[in-house]
Amino acid sequence: MSNLLREEELGQWRRTHYSSEINSSLNDKEVIIMGWVSAIRNHGNIMFIMIRDRYGDIQVIAKKSECTDELLEQIRQIKEHTTLAIRGKIRSQEKAPTGAEVIPFELKVFSMSKKAAPFMVQDKTSVGIDTRLDLRAIDLRRNILQRIFHIRHATLDAIREFLVKQRFTEINTPKMIATATEGGAALFPIFYYDREAFLAQSPQLYKEQLTMAFENVFEIGPIFRAEPSRTNRHLSEAISLDVEKAFVDYTDMMALLEGILLHIMASIKEKKKDDLQNLNLDLPTVELPFPKYSYSSIINQLQNAGERIRWGDDLSPHTMKNMSDDKMNGFYFITDWPTSLKPFYVKPKYTGDEMICESFDLMYRSLEVSSGSTRINRKDELLQRMKKQGLNTQAFDYHIRVFDYGVPPHAGFGLGLERLLMAITRIDNIRDLTLYPRDIDRLVP
Repeated sequence: MSNLLREEELGQWRRTHYSSEINSSLNDKEVIIMGWVSAIRNHGNIMFIMIRDRYGDIQVIAKKSECTDELLEQIRQIKEHTTLAIRGKIRSQEKAPTGAEVIPFELKVFSMSKKAAPFMVQDKTSVGIDTRLDLRAIDLRRNILQRIFHIRHATLDAIREFLVKQRFTEINTPKMIATATEGGAALFPIFYYDREAFLAQSPQLYKEQLTMAFENVFEIGPIFRAEPSRTNRHLSEAISLDVEKAFVDYTDMMALLEGILLHIMASIKEKKKDDLQNLNLDLPTVELPFPKYSYSSIINQLQNAGERIRWGDDLSPHTMKNMSDDKMNGFYFITDWPTSLKPFYVKPKYTGDEMICESFDLMYRSLEVSSGSTRINRKDELLQRMKKQGLNTQAFDYHIRVFDYGVPPHAGFGLGLERLLMAITRIDNIRDLTLYPRDIDRLVP
């Protein structure tokens, strides 16, 4: 390679404009743009380079009649993915992505690309996901994923905006815990100094306790589940929205969830029009109230359709795909589940009859997006439920002891962010909705 192209330091150079700010109104203005090379077209005496930054592409055109021979030779040696800066002049060009292009005077290469990536950044479809995940940071330069993660950011922003307006306090709870939150076996054990601890399955017990101090709380953070599942909808580390509210029951939580989803869709439509248009994506229709089906009615409907299922069995995604109701093509609730299928803290629906509990799952078609319930707020009832599930109550002493001090009636839910994004974006593989997915087979990068 000629010495004409070499890696340099940033020095005194600073970006003057992002791609979103390059337009024909700046005709003849000198600018410095920075980014990475997303595409190159060599037509002999004319070179086209697309420089991408966080907002999009800038077209750079280098002609023999407008550039020095040295600069033209430097540009010929540049490879896709090289990170650089270009100083040049803006010229109107209707066919360019922003309606203008940059004529280069000088360039600085900060880091040269040494290899050709195993996939093209312009492709909507690409090689297998495992190949892409091995080079995830490069994969995330692809336009389709850039757009998807813009929508992900807007979703998180909308959730926080809505809940803060509803007078919720954002919290952060421990992710290293002493006991299983839900009494299950799907735990990741860790060494915590001289004893065993676990990664948190959810912030459930802590957010319940915090209703005593703050009444309305929410957390957006990681949850860890050691479920040996190889499906397109499971992750070992996921992001969960957890909400808990005092002096309400599960009907209020369903209404709150409806409001959150309505706000998310409206916010994305308003703030991410370009991303939706680029992805040719229509958001799911959100009409309130969502349809509600009791667990018992679902079982009856499945049995009438010839499914071999009994009351008390869980509802699998495969089973739910066989439901015929047109209303189940969008968001809907399944309510009043068997108590035996839910965690120990879920409140039975009827006094003296613990068969059914005040619980719900929010579904999108056959995909479970959220699960919530009214919680037990009395110590004797909680201890009774724990013993029925065979739990060691002594291990939960740190939680049970606060019930001697007036725990308010409360309800809440957990919502899987990546699952929700599967519904919003129509992406089939949950791994494409998290930056660095963790599952039973993948612990790097």
